[in-house]
Amino acid sequence: MLDPTLLLLASLANGQKHGYAMMTDIEAFAGIRLGAGTLYGAITRAEQRGLIEPAGPAERRQPYRLTPAGRRHLQERLDLLDRVQRAAARRQGAS
Repeated sequence: MLDPTLLLLASLANGQKHGYAMMTDIEAFAGIRLGAGTLYGAITRAEQRGLIEPAGPAERRQPYRLTPAGRRHLQERLDLLDRVQRAAARRQGAS
């Protein structure tokens, strides 16, 4: 399974969302259904690390957005995944 933090950062890459919207977006683009505890735990950790921040005043459904650090972190993780995928594809073709 992919890291829940990576999934929520990818979800927020195209704009702010609240938790339930992230959950349904992640399921749509990744085919992975995160439980509420997993998602909200990842939100808390990402916010503590400065990767995301509240997008406005706290309401019943708190929207979040990526910070500049979150965008950099997402790009770094995507670059790593791309390198791993390319290496695996090359190695698979060599067997």
